[in-house]
Amino acid sequence: MGGPFCIAPPTVLGKCRPMDIKAILMGLAFAAMWSSAFTSARIIVEFAPPLTALALRFLVSGVIGVSLAWILGQSFRLSRRQWAGVLIFGVCQNALYLGMNFVAMQTIEASLAAIIASTMPLLVALAGWLLMGQRIRSLGIAGLIAGVIGVGLIMGARLQGGVDMFGIVLCAIGVVSLTIATLAVMGASSGGNVLMIVGLQMLVGSAILWGPALALETFDVTWNWQLIVAFIYTTLVPGLAATWVWFILVGRIGAVKASTFHFLNPFLGVATAAIFLGERLGLIDVVGVVIIAGGILAVQLSKQPTIR
Repeated sequence: MGGPFCIAPPTVLGKCRPMDIKAILMGLAFAAMWSSAFTSARIIVEFAPPLTALALRFLVSGVIGVSLAWILGQSFRLSRRQWAGVLIFGVCQNALYLGMNFVAMQTIEASLAAIIASTMPLLVALAGWLLMGQRIRSLGIAGLIAGVIGVGLIMGARLQGGVDMFGIVLCAIGVVSLTIATLAVMGASSGGNVLMIVGLQMLVGSAILWGPALALETFDVTWNWQLIVAFIYTTLVPGLAATWVWFILVGRIGAVKASTFHFLNPFLGVATAAIFLGERLGLIDVVGVVIIAGGILAVQLSKQPTIR
């Protein structure tokens, strides 16, 4: 949860490879790992204080990431832009986005948190269009409209069912902060040291989260195998493995093509929560997820270069 939206790596010089079977399998693996993070996070916050658990998770992930990067010969010597990216993403993605999601999932379902988080590609496209003057084709505009309709359907149904508004607000603030960070540091990892950057941004998030965790939470933990498995899984799979796969995928086929796999996140996030947590979904929820996924796919396809 949060791994795939780390600082975007540079594309390989020259033309990226076409979408082959290996790239497709990598994209599916990335989407499945990222989407499953909401379910494992929901299990963690059921048995442990959210901010403390998240700060510890980032500490462990960061130490592992930096250590692996050092073993692989990567350097702490980053450019000013890279350091800016480490700080911005450490604060906006790890501390704000994930911190608020972990707190929110104490009162809202993992499937709803996953759906809200999945709107990030739509928000990035919308902000780029309205605030940064980026051109967007008619297909992308249709995708944005579809995304708004899908979110509206789901939120309308959930509000009638008595969903916790505070949790929704936290998730919304979190996804907006992630959108801002994505726009602010796009392409900031040019110069290599990708794994080192990922590890350092996790350590930044951990350092920031320990303050409110110690000030606002008590270390009240219910130790059981579910908590331990969920913590280890969240730390290693969505945290490190998904991020690593994402960077390899982007280097193989380019950021635009790789981003197409984001349209799977609403489906997989909801499906994982239903399978492992038994969360029920109504017909309107299913229709909304399909519309959001279609909107994300349309937006991403609209960014593909036209063939002349």
